Amino acid sequence: MRNILVIFIGLLFLYSCGSSQNSSNTGSSSSNKAKEDGLDVESYAKTITSKELKDYLFTFAGDEFEGRDTGEPGQKKAAEFLKQQYKKMNIPSPMGGDDYFQEIPESYFRGGIKSSENVLAYVKGTEKPDEIVVISAHYDHVGVDGNGNIYNGADDDGSGTVSLLEIAEAFAKAAKDGQGPKRSILFLHVTGEEKGLYGSKYYTENPVFSLENTVANLNIDMIGRIDKDHEQEDKRNYIYLIGSDRLSTELHNISEEANTKFTKLNLDYTYNAKDDPNRFYFRSDHYNFAKHNIPIIFYFNGVHEDYHQPSDTPDKIEYDLMTERAKLVFYTAWEVANREKRLIVDGVGKE
Repeated sequence: MRNILVIFIGLLFLYSCGSSQNSSNTGSSSSNKAKEDGLDVESYAKTITSKELKDYLFTFAGDEFEGRDTGEPGQKKAAEFLKQQYKKMNIPSPMGGDDYFQEIPESYFRGGIKSSENVLAYVKGTEKPDEIVVISAHYDHVGVDGNGNIYNGADDDGSGTVSLLEIAEAFAKAAKDGQGPKRSILFLHVTGEEKGLYGSKYYTENPVFSLENTVANLNIDMIGRIDKDHEQEDKRNYIYLIGSDRLSTELHNISEEANTKFTKLNLDYTYNAKDDPNRFYFRSDHYNFAKHNIPIIFYFNGVHEDYHQPSDTPDKIEYDLMTERAKLVFYTAWEVANREKRLIVDGVGKE
Protein backbone atom coordinates (compact mmCIF):
# COMPACT_ATOMS: atom_id res chain seq x y z
CA MET A 1 0.00 0.00 0.00
CA ARG A 2 2.81 2.40 0.97
CA ASN A 3 4.66 1.72 -2.33
CA ILE A 4 1.50 2.36 -4.28
CA LEU A 5 1.00 5.63 -2.40
CA VAL A 6 4.57 6.77 -3.13
CA ILE A 7 4.14 5.96 -6.81
CA PHE A 8 0.82 7.80 -6.88
CA ILE A 9 2.32 10.90 -5.21
CA GLY A 10 5.26 10.83 -7.65
CA LEU A 11 2.98 10.62 -10.64
CA LEU A 12 0.87 13.45 -9.25
CA PHE A 13 3.98 15.60 -8.80
CA LEU A 14 5.15 14.94 -12.35
CA TYR A 15 1.69 15.72 -13.74
CA SER A 16 1.57 18.98 -11.77
CA CYS A 17 5.01 20.01 -13.00
CA GLY A 18 4.05 19.11 -16.55
CA SER A 19 0.82 21.06 -16.31
CA SER A 20 2.65 24.05 -14.88
CA GLN A 21 5.26 23.87 -17.62
CA ASN A 22 2.63 23.57 -20.33
CA SER A 23 0.75 26.51 -18.89
CA SER A 24 3.96 28.54 -18.84
CA ASN A 25 4.76 27.60 -22.42
CA THR A 26 1.28 28.61 -23.54
CA GLY A 27 1.70 32.03 -22.01
CA SER A 28 5.13 32.40 -23.53
CA SER A 29 3.79 31.32 -26.90
CA SER A 30 1.04 33.95 -26.75
CA SER A 31 3.58 36.57 -25.79
CA ASN A 32 5.86 35.56 -28.63
CA LYS A 33 2.95 35.59 -31.06
CA ALA A 34 2.08 39.14 -30.05
CA LYS A 35 5.71 40.09 -30.41
CA GLU A 36 5.88 38.42 -33.82
CA ASP A 37 2.76 40.25 -34.95
CA GLY A 38 4.35 43.56 -34.01
CA LEU A 39 7.55 42.66 -35.82
CA ASP A 40 5.55 41.55 -38.84
CA VAL A 41 3.93 44.98 -39.19
CA GLU A 42 7.35 46.57 -39.20
CA SER A 43 8.72 44.01 -41.62
CA TYR A 44 5.95 44.84 -44.10
CA ALA A 45 6.59 48.55 -43.64
CA LYS A 46 10.24 47.91 -44.47
CA THR A 47 9.21 46.89 -47.99
CA ILE A 48 8.54 50.61 -48.51
CA THR A 49 12.04 51.71 -49.52
CA SER A 50 13.62 54.92 -50.75
CA LYS A 51 15.27 53.03 -53.60
CA GLU A 52 12.00 51.70 -54.98
CA LEU A 53 10.27 55.05 -54.51
CA LYS A 54 13.10 56.72 -56.41
CA ASP A 55 13.04 54.15 -59.21
CA TYR A 56 9.29 54.57 -59.60
CA LEU A 57 9.38 58.35 -59.49
CA PHE A 58 12.18 58.86 -62.02
CA THR A 59 9.96 56.95 -64.44
CA PHE A 60 6.60 58.37 -63.41
CA ALA A 61 7.78 61.99 -63.32
CA GLY A 62 9.81 61.62 -66.52
CA ASP A 63 9.28 63.40 -69.81
CA GLU A 64 7.64 60.30 -71.35
CA PHE A 65 4.42 61.08 -69.45
CA GLU A 66 4.30 64.65 -70.77
CA GLY A 67 3.15 66.23 -67.51
CA ARG A 68 0.14 63.86 -67.14
CA ASP A 69 -2.44 66.47 -68.16
CA THR A 70 -6.00 65.17 -67.64
CA GLY A 71 -7.38 63.48 -70.72
CA GLU A 72 -4.18 63.87 -72.72
CA PRO A 73 -1.87 61.11 -74.03
CA GLY A 74 0.64 61.51 -71.19
CA GLN A 75 -2.05 60.92 -68.57
CA LYS A 76 -3.23 57.85 -70.46
CA LYS A 77 0.33 56.49 -70.45
CA ALA A 78 0.55 57.15 -66.71
CA ALA A 79 -2.70 55.27 -66.11
CA GLU A 80 -1.43 52.29 -68.08
CA PHE A 81 1.85 52.38 -66.16
CA LEU A 82 -0.01 52.18 -62.84
CA LYS A 83 -2.16 49.33 -64.08
CA GLN A 84 0.90 47.35 -65.13
CA GLN A 85 2.57 47.83 -61.74
CA TYR A 86 -0.47 46.40 -59.95
CA LYS A 87 -0.57 43.47 -62.33
CA LYS A 88 3.12 42.78 -61.67
CA MET A 89 2.40 42.77 -57.93
CA ASN A 90 -0.63 40.49 -58.44
CA ILE A 91 -2.90 43.06 -56.82
CA PRO A 92 -6.32 42.80 -58.49
CA SER A 93 -8.82 45.39 -59.57
CA PRO A 94 -12.02 45.59 -57.52
CA MET A 95 -13.89 45.72 -60.83
CA GLY A 96 -12.59 42.33 -61.87
CA GLY A 97 -10.43 40.94 -64.64
CA ASP A 98 -8.15 43.29 -66.52
CA ASP A 99 -10.28 46.37 -65.87
CA TYR A 100 -8.39 48.70 -63.53
CA PHE A 101 -9.92 51.91 -64.93
CA GLN A 102 -13.00 53.73 -63.72
CA GLU A 103 -13.90 55.61 -66.89
CA ILE A 104 -14.98 59.26 -66.59
CA PRO A 105 -16.73 60.54 -69.72
CA GLU A 106 -15.85 63.81 -71.39
CA SER A 107 -19.33 65.09 -70.59
CA TYR A 108 -18.50 65.04 -66.88
CA PHE A 109 -15.79 67.67 -67.29
CA ARG A 110 -16.01 71.35 -68.09
CA GLY A 111 -13.69 73.43 -70.22
CA GLY A 112 -13.04 71.00 -73.05
CA ILE A 113 -11.28 68.36 -70.94
CA LYS A 114 -11.25 64.97 -72.62
CA SER A 115 -12.42 61.72 -71.05
CA SER A 116 -10.17 60.31 -68.37
CA GLU A 117 -9.98 57.51 -65.82
CA ASN A 118 -9.30 56.77 -62.19
CA VAL A 119 -7.06 53.75 -61.55
CA LEU A 120 -8.23 51.30 -58.87
CA ALA A 121 -6.67 48.27 -57.19
CA TYR A 122 -7.43 46.57 -53.90
CA VAL A 123 -6.54 44.02 -51.27
CA LYS A 124 -9.64 42.20 -50.03
CA GLY A 125 -10.27 42.10 -46.30
CA THR A 126 -10.21 38.78 -44.47
CA GLU A 127 -12.97 39.36 -41.89
CA LYS A 128 -14.82 42.54 -42.87
CA PRO A 129 -14.33 42.70 -46.65
CA ASP A 130 -17.31 44.98 -47.19
CA GLU A 131 -15.77 47.70 -45.02
CA ILE A 132 -13.29 49.78 -47.00
CA VAL A 133 -10.26 51.90 -46.17
CA VAL A 134 -9.43 54.14 -49.13
CA ILE A 135 -5.86 55.33 -49.64
CA SER A 136 -5.74 57.90 -52.42
CA ALA A 137 -3.42 60.10 -54.45
CA HIS A 138 -3.98 62.05 -57.66
CA TYR A 139 -1.76 61.04 -60.56
CA ASP A 140 -2.53 63.87 -62.98
CA HIS A 141 -0.56 67.10 -63.29
CA VAL A 142 -0.65 70.19 -65.53
CA GLY A 143 0.99 68.98 -68.75
CA VAL A 144 3.13 71.02 -71.14
CA ASP A 145 3.10 74.80 -71.61
CA GLY A 146 3.08 76.74 -74.87
CA ASN A 147 6.87 76.84 -74.95
CA GLY A 148 7.17 73.06 -74.70
CA ASN A 149 8.19 72.99 -71.02
CA ILE A 150 7.07 69.76 -69.38
CA TYR A 151 5.61 70.04 -65.89
CA ASN A 152 6.68 66.67 -64.51
CA GLY A 153 5.04 67.06 -61.11
CA ALA A 154 7.49 64.91 -59.16
CA ASP A 155 6.25 66.15 -55.80
CA ASP A 156 2.77 67.13 -57.03
CA ASP A 157 1.68 64.40 -56.95
CA GLY A 158 4.17 61.90 -58.26
CA SER A 159 5.33 61.51 -54.66
CA GLY A 160 1.88 60.45 -53.47
CA THR A 161 1.29 58.23 -56.49
CA VAL A 162 4.43 56.12 -56.13
CA SER A 163 4.02 56.00 -52.35
CA LEU A 164 0.63 54.44 -52.95
CA LEU A 165 2.28 51.72 -55.05
CA GLU A 166 4.73 50.94 -52.26
CA ILE A 167 2.02 50.90 -49.59
CA ALA A 168 -0.01 48.55 -51.78
CA GLU A 169 2.98 46.23 -52.07
CA ALA A 170 3.32 46.13 -48.27
CA PHE A 171 -0.34 45.20 -47.77
CA ALA A 172 -0.20 42.63 -50.57
CA LYS A 173 2.83 40.94 -49.00
CA ALA A 174 1.04 40.77 -45.65
CA ALA A 175 -1.98 39.20 -47.36
CA LYS A 176 0.22 36.66 -49.13
CA ASP A 177 1.71 35.71 -45.76
CA GLY A 178 -1.74 35.14 -44.29
CA GLN A 179 -1.78 38.42 -42.38
CA GLY A 180 -4.04 40.35 -44.69
CA PRO A 181 -6.08 43.25 -43.31
CA LYS A 182 -9.47 42.55 -41.74
CA ARG A 183 -11.01 45.31 -43.85
CA SER A 184 -10.46 45.80 -47.56
CA ILE A 185 -7.97 48.42 -48.76
CA LEU A 186 -8.78 50.37 -51.92
CA PHE A 187 -5.80 52.00 -53.65
CA LEU A 188 -7.40 54.88 -55.53
CA HIS A 189 -5.39 56.90 -58.06
CA VAL A 190 -7.61 59.77 -59.08
CA THR A 191 -7.42 61.91 -62.19
CA GLY A 192 -8.42 65.53 -62.73
CA GLU A 193 -7.38 66.87 -59.32
CA GLU A 194 -5.57 69.81 -60.86
CA LYS A 195 -8.68 70.71 -62.86
CA GLY A 196 -10.99 70.77 -59.84
CA LEU A 197 -10.96 67.48 -57.88
CA TYR A 198 -12.86 65.78 -60.69
CA GLY A 199 -11.64 62.20 -60.19
CA SER A 200 -12.44 61.98 -56.48
CA LYS A 201 -15.76 63.73 -57.01
CA TYR A 202 -16.66 61.21 -59.70
CA TYR A 203 -15.66 58.29 -57.49
CA THR A 204 -17.74 59.48 -54.53
CA GLU A 205 -20.72 59.99 -56.84
CA ASN A 206 -20.17 56.60 -58.48
CA PRO A 207 -18.48 54.55 -55.76
CA VAL A 208 -17.28 51.04 -56.48
CA PHE A 209 -17.79 50.33 -52.76
CA SER A 210 -20.64 52.01 -50.93
CA LEU A 211 -19.74 55.18 -49.07
CA GLU A 212 -21.73 53.91 -46.08
CA ASN A 213 -19.15 51.13 -45.74
CA THR A 214 -16.14 53.38 -46.39
CA VAL A 215 -14.40 53.67 -43.05
CA ALA A 216 -11.75 56.31 -43.83
CA ASN A 217 -9.79 58.05 -46.57
CA LEU A 218 -6.06 58.65 -46.21
CA ASN A 219 -5.07 61.05 -48.98
CA ILE A 220 -1.45 61.66 -50.02
CA ASP A 221 -0.76 64.85 -51.99
CA MET A 222 2.86 66.09 -52.02
CA ILE A 223 5.08 64.28 -49.49
CA GLY A 224 8.50 64.45 -51.17
CA ARG A 225 9.86 67.91 -50.36
CA ILE A 226 10.61 70.34 -47.53
CA ASP A 227 8.99 73.77 -47.35
CA LYS A 228 10.69 77.00 -46.28
CA ASP A 229 9.33 76.76 -42.72
CA HIS A 230 11.23 73.50 -42.14
CA GLU A 231 14.53 74.11 -43.89
CA GLN A 232 16.56 74.17 -40.66
CA GLU A 233 18.20 70.84 -39.92
CA ASP A 234 16.28 70.30 -36.67
CA LYS A 235 12.91 70.91 -38.34
CA ARG A 236 13.18 68.77 -41.46
CA ASN A 237 11.71 65.56 -40.04
CA TYR A 238 8.06 66.62 -40.38
CA ILE A 239 4.78 66.19 -42.23
CA TYR A 240 1.70 68.40 -42.25
CA LEU A 241 -1.49 66.57 -41.28
CA ILE A 242 -4.81 68.16 -42.19
CA GLY A 243 -8.26 67.05 -41.14
CA SER A 244 -7.29 64.13 -38.91
CA ASP A 245 -9.44 65.30 -35.98
CA ARG A 246 -12.29 66.97 -37.87
CA LEU A 247 -14.60 63.98 -38.23
CA SER A 248 -13.08 61.31 -35.98
CA THR A 249 -11.13 61.89 -32.77
CA GLU A 250 -10.31 58.20 -32.89
CA LEU A 251 -8.61 58.49 -36.30
CA HIS A 252 -6.52 61.37 -35.01
CA ASN A 253 -5.44 59.35 -31.98
CA ILE A 254 -4.58 56.31 -34.12
CA SER A 255 -2.41 58.51 -36.33
CA GLU A 256 -0.62 60.04 -33.34
CA GLU A 257 -0.01 56.62 -31.77
CA ALA A 258 1.31 55.13 -35.02
CA ASN A 259 3.75 57.99 -35.36
CA THR A 260 4.88 57.81 -31.73
CA LYS A 261 5.49 54.07 -31.98
CA PHE A 262 7.03 53.82 -35.43
CA THR A 263 7.94 56.86 -37.54
CA LYS A 264 8.53 59.64 -34.99
CA LEU A 265 7.93 62.49 -37.41
CA ASN A 266 7.05 65.99 -36.25
CA LEU A 267 3.32 66.14 -36.99
CA ASP A 268 2.60 69.75 -37.93
CA TYR A 269 -1.06 70.80 -37.70
CA THR A 270 -0.56 74.40 -38.84
CA TYR A 271 -2.79 74.00 -41.89
CA ASN A 272 -5.45 72.12 -39.95
CA ALA A 273 -6.59 75.37 -38.35
CA LYS A 274 -10.15 76.16 -39.36
CA ASP A 275 -9.19 79.75 -40.14
CA ASP A 276 -6.22 78.71 -42.31
CA PRO A 277 -6.18 81.28 -45.15
CA ASN A 278 -4.75 78.68 -47.56
CA ARG A 279 -7.87 76.50 -47.11
CA PHE A 280 -5.86 73.35 -47.88
CA TYR A 281 -8.55 71.23 -46.22
CA PHE A 282 -10.78 71.99 -49.21
CA ARG A 283 -8.13 71.72 -51.91
CA SER A 284 -7.32 68.05 -52.39
CA ASP A 285 -9.21 64.84 -53.02
CA HIS A 286 -9.90 63.92 -49.41
CA TYR A 287 -12.48 66.71 -49.28
CA ASN A 288 -14.89 64.81 -51.52
CA PHE A 289 -14.87 62.01 -48.93
CA ALA A 290 -15.13 64.41 -45.98
CA LYS A 291 -18.25 65.93 -47.56
CA HIS A 292 -19.86 62.52 -47.04
CA ASN A 293 -18.80 62.42 -43.36
CA ILE A 294 -16.03 59.91 -44.02
CA PRO A 295 -13.05 60.52 -41.70
CA ILE A 296 -9.96 61.68 -43.56
CA ILE A 297 -6.30 62.57 -43.17
CA PHE A 298 -4.51 64.72 -45.75
CA TYR A 299 -0.71 64.19 -45.81
CA PHE A 300 1.17 67.21 -47.18
CA ASN A 301 4.69 68.70 -47.15
CA GLY A 302 3.63 72.28 -47.91
CA VAL A 303 4.34 74.36 -50.98
CA HIS A 304 7.84 75.21 -52.23
CA GLU A 305 9.49 77.24 -54.98
CA ASP A 306 8.97 74.46 -57.55
CA TYR A 307 5.25 74.07 -56.92
CA HIS A 308 3.47 74.00 -60.32
CA GLN A 309 6.73 74.77 -62.10
CA PRO A 310 8.67 72.73 -64.69
CA SER A 311 11.38 72.54 -62.02
CA ASP A 312 9.34 70.10 -59.86
CA THR A 313 11.60 67.21 -60.85
CA PRO A 314 12.47 63.86 -59.22
CA ASP A 315 16.09 64.78 -58.51
CA LYS A 316 14.88 67.26 -55.86
CA ILE A 317 12.90 64.76 -53.81
CA GLU A 318 13.97 63.91 -50.23
CA TYR A 319 13.59 60.15 -50.65
CA ASP A 320 14.49 59.03 -47.13
CA LEU A 321 12.05 61.48 -45.59
CA MET A 322 9.40 60.57 -48.14
CA THR A 323 9.84 56.92 -47.17
CA GLU A 324 9.08 57.64 -43.52
CA ARG A 325 6.05 59.70 -44.48
CA ALA A 326 4.74 56.85 -46.63
CA LYS A 327 5.32 54.42 -43.76
CA LEU A 328 3.21 56.61 -41.47
CA VAL A 329 0.33 56.28 -43.92
CA PHE A 330 0.85 52.52 -44.00
CA TYR A 331 0.93 52.11 -40.21
CA THR A 332 -2.16 54.27 -39.79
CA ALA A 333 -4.05 52.37 -42.50
CA TRP A 334 -2.95 49.06 -40.94
CA GLU A 335 -4.46 49.98 -37.58
CA VAL A 336 -7.69 51.37 -39.08
CA ALA A 337 -8.10 48.26 -41.23
CA ASN A 338 -7.37 45.76 -38.46
CA ARG A 339 -9.08 47.17 -35.37
CA GLU A 340 -12.09 45.25 -34.10
CA LYS A 341 -14.61 48.08 -34.50
CA ARG A 342 -14.81 50.63 -37.28
CA LEU A 343 -13.88 54.22 -36.52
CA ILE A 344 -16.25 56.29 -34.44
CA VAL A 345 -17.37 59.39 -36.35
CA ASP A 346 -17.88 62.03 -33.67
CA GLY A 347 -17.22 65.27 -35.56
CA VAL A 348 -20.26 65.59 -37.79
CA GLY A 349 -21.90 69.00 -37.40
CA LYS A 350 -18.90 70.47 -35.58
CA GLU A 351 -17.32 71.93 -38.71
